[in-house]
Amino acid sequence: MKTIVFQGDSITDAGRNRENENERGIGYPTLVAAELGFKYPAEFRFINEGVSGDRIVDLYTRIKRDIIQNRPDYLTILIGINDVWHELNERNGVDNEKYFRVYCALIEEIKAVLPDIKIFILEPFVLQASATKKAWGVFRRETEMRAESAKRIAEKYGLGFIPLQKKFDEAAEKADPSYWLLDGVHPSAMGHELIAKEVCAALEKEFSF
Repeated sequence: MKTIVFQGDSITDAGRNRENENERGIGYPTLVAAELGFKYPAEFRFINEGVSGDRIVDLYTRIKRDIIQNRPDYLTILIGINDVWHELNERNGVDNEKYFRVYCALIEEIKAVLPDIKIFILEPFVLQASATKKAWGVFRRETEMRAESAKRIAEKYGLGFIPLQKKFDEAAEKADPSYWLLDGVHPSAMGHELIAKEVCAALEKEFSF
């Protein structure tokens, strides 16, 4: 049985039960587990290690406990929006240069211990809604900077990259942004489904049975 670990912030956390790895919250990790677990019975163990509020520096501190010790065959990472948001709300964000540098260190350390792991970097995203509209220009610009850094990291280390901003922008043309991202950051059920579809497609391209 192979292991898939989902790593990130509150978007990944989605209210998961930290005492029971089979209760993965109400977000995209559960949807991915449902889809792939149904298509490939008993082939995978699905673990959600997302932690609400995390920035890249917080995720880095959890590298041994929540990534390496799980020894995943596949790892997805969605991180970046809090690096922007925490600066706007608390002056405790992570600037783009440091985001890139710490993210690179994270990847290098994981690959040093788990050389055969397949890592997928999810693009950070944002839409204009209740939590983002006040400083929308800064939110969008800074999130796009983190997204570009995430793509550069994927290219640098030959990792999978899963674009999401364009998908959400296109979805927001069909329904109000808050239909997909409730406050401009946290997905609704439909927003999580959008992410899950992209993650499933990317993962399945790497499966070999």
